[in-house]
Amino acid sequence: MIRIYSLLLIIQDTLKDYKKIINSKKTLMNYKKLGNTDINVSTICLGTMTWGEQNTQEEGFEQMDYALDQGVNFWDTAEIYSIPMREETYGETEKIIGNWFQRTNKRDKVVIATKVCGKTSNKYIRGGGNNFGKKKITLALEESLKRLKTDYIDLYQLHWPERNTNFFGMHGYEHDENDKDWTPFEEILESLQKFIDQGKIRYIGLSNETAWGLSKFLEISKIKNLPKMMSVQNPYNLLNRTYEVGLAEISVREKSGLLAYSPLAFGYLTGKYRNNNLPEKSRMKLFKDFTRYKNENGQKAIEEYYNLSKKFNVDFAQMSLKFCEIQPFMTSVIIGATTMEQLKTNIESVNVSLSNEMINEINNIQKKYPNPCP
Repeated sequence: MIRIYSLLLIIQDTLKDYKKIINSKKTLMNYKKLGNTDINVSTICLGTMTWGEQNTQEEGFEQMDYALDQGVNFWDTAEIYSIPMREETYGETEKIIGNWFQRTNKRDKVVIATKVCGKTSNKYIRGGGNNFGKKKITLALEESLKRLKTDYIDLYQLHWPERNTNFFGMHGYEHDENDKDWTPFEEILESLQKFIDQGKIRYIGLSNETAWGLSKFLEISKIKNLPKMMSVQNPYNLLNRTYEVGLAEISVREKSGLLAYSPLAFGYLTGKYRNNNLPEKSRMKLFKDFTRYKNENGQKAIEEYYNLSKKFNVDFAQMSLKFCEIQPFMTSVIIGATTMEQLKTNIESVNVSLSNEMINEINNIQKKYPNPCP
């Protein structure tokens, strides 16, 4: 009888474990190499810029716990976060991540990416001005390492150029031959090489960069045997596919893949702002200066994409994210969420499949409303 009772207890415990597995709904995550490195990063990257503004530290901790449990091993932040930029919250997001590393002792489980800002008028960032010179970029790195409570950063990115060029959706490039107030690319790469030699960073990348900028960095790194830019973090979503025009080819040929930010277009590609709706605590409700996705053609395109998702019975946000993820030039799609429900929906987009018919219809909408919100 004792043996039978023991056997029943074992069966009972096994059934409990099985139920836990069934109910956990573990995401089957996808991974890609970061550039031509041997690092595997999840094709969903955890964005963090709301932590310290729209999200508390405890909410950030909850997101990090959940994301890592779902196989998201790639997290992106920046020295200027949280967003919107304010002196009072400068560096706050990195501090939250650092506190989580300290509490959990899981630094080795995460590929962490952060950024040093380029030219800025904000005096609270090392007095303003350019930041890629040897002195300032060294100070910036040391400050980020301290806030993140880590000895090294896996991917260190130049957040935007120091030179005058087009980024953040700017049009009408105006060239100025007298614009020489920016750190030479070779000098920047030499500083980054020093950090790599010191073991303080592993790899480097760009953000809000142009095709010329990326190609020039790659050219110099080859000629001078300096570190290679492994990634480019630029906007990419159903309303803004301008990355495909010139940068996509470079990304594929040179193995410097895209880290797509704003894949849900400030949340417009979830459908929550349809019919002029402004949910409480949403970004558009809180920060009305974010107007990139408010134009007429953008709203028309959103409505057609929304209807397409309903036609094929696919969650609108997940359709929008999956379209980004499957692009051949994509390394990882950076998701941001202010609620756990949003985070779970976004992460689970990796398990969604888009049929050829859906992709064709998405491309037809793009032809009808080409890049309405670049």
